[in-house]
Amino acid sequence: MSAPAESLLRYDPPVLVPKSADKKSAKGRPTKVVKSKPQQPADSLLRPRKSITATLEDIKQKNEDILNLMFPPRKWEETNKEWIQRVCHEPSTRVDVVNLEEELDKKLLQTRAMETGICPLRRQLYTECFDELIRQVVLICVERGLLLLRISDLENLVEELMEQLQQQKKKYADVKKMAGEKQKAQEKKHTEEIQTLRKNNQQLKVQLEGLLMAKK
Repeated sequence: MSAPAESLLRYDPPVLVPKSADKKSAKGRPTKVVKSKPQQPADSLLRPRKSITATLEDIKQKNEDILNLMFPPRKWEETNKEWIQRVCHEPSTRVDVVNLEEELDKKLLQTRAMETGICPLRRQLYTECFDELIRQVVLICVERGLLLLRISDLENLVEELMEQLQQQKKKYADVKKMAGEKQKAQEKKHTEEIQTLRKNNQQLKVQLEGLLMAKK
């Protein structure tokens, strides 16, 4: 499996996955001596155990975990090596948003995606762009990002149904065209048969008239 194609969804650089054989065994390692912590004063037990910094780190970790669930890491093998690439957990700036818009327009032109109607290429690029927006929002507000994800799923469902509808319409048009062509062929064959019968009938009539004239 080769490396995945570039995406508008922002990823971290790929990382080489170490082989299990390369991992060091835990055997033979010296045992770590755990030192007992000094007993805290009684008044410290009333204080919050986590500082503001620790709380912010927990929130950041929560956001990153949700991102990993939304957009699982991409894995592939190349030159007998296994690679993994995780979605980026860094917040985006205004410049990044502008660059995203420019990159979207660029890819739409490169792929020659249709501006109207059902176009799989345009749909794929729009999906990648919307995923990137979801990634950016999740890092700011998880609930808002989850709401955008639900909207994205609904839009994808609508597009799938519209695509199925278009396919059914095309099938109907093809069947109708084939039926029309078959009907025309049958009508032509029927007309040719009638003309042949009329011609034979005329020939028989001429022969019959000839016989009658000969008897006279």
